[in-house]
Amino acid sequence: MPFTPSAIAALIVAASFAAGLNVYATVATLGILAHIHWVTLPTGLHSLSNPWIIAVSSLLFFVEVFADKIPAFDLVWNAAHTFIRVPVAALLAYQTAAQLSPEMKLLAAVIGALIAGIAHTSKTAARAIVTPSPEPLSNISLSAGEDVAAISLTWLATHRPYTAAAIATAAILFLLLSLRWVSARIMRRFRRPPAASSPSVG
Repeated sequence: MPFTPSAIAALIVAASFAAGLNVYATVATLGILAHIHWVTLPTGLHSLSNPWIIAVSSLLFFVEVFADKIPAFDLVWNAAHTFIRVPVAALLAYQTAAQLSPEMKLLAAVIGALIAGIAHTSKTAARAIVTPSPEPLSNISLSAGEDVAAISLTWLATHRPYTAAAIATAAILFLLLSLRWVSARIMRRFRRPPAASSPSVG
């Protein structure tokens, strides 16, 4: 489909949210879809169809599939990816808007970074709540759901960008509204119980 300015904006919103969940899955999905000519990406994203970019992003996605499902280690993994998901999302947004004015490209990068930051922060917070659970199933299920969501939203963004943007926007609003509840849950999870006072003698 031809990418009008409004369609580009919708693609930026959806792809940035997906990148905040799993940046490697987002880049690999965009690259594969473009490489097999299922979609025509905006001109600034044509390099994603390069086989080397597809191979590297797919390999890193494969690594994340396992690393992100190991309790405790997933917290370290996600914390480190603050410095990857957000900047890459900003770069993707900037390149997506390559045909627009320099001011719009800069705005796109800022919006992409903010959206990815919201998704990434919410993902990390969810892990902080779930990871202390003694059973690993909830952690694995949450991670698998994020992987599926990132791939599905990226695919939808290339075929139905307005629908994908609407879904991402609804998710962002939900995450922002639930921020206070999530913060309270994290505090309760990691707050140490008060030490029992020793009985007085005499």
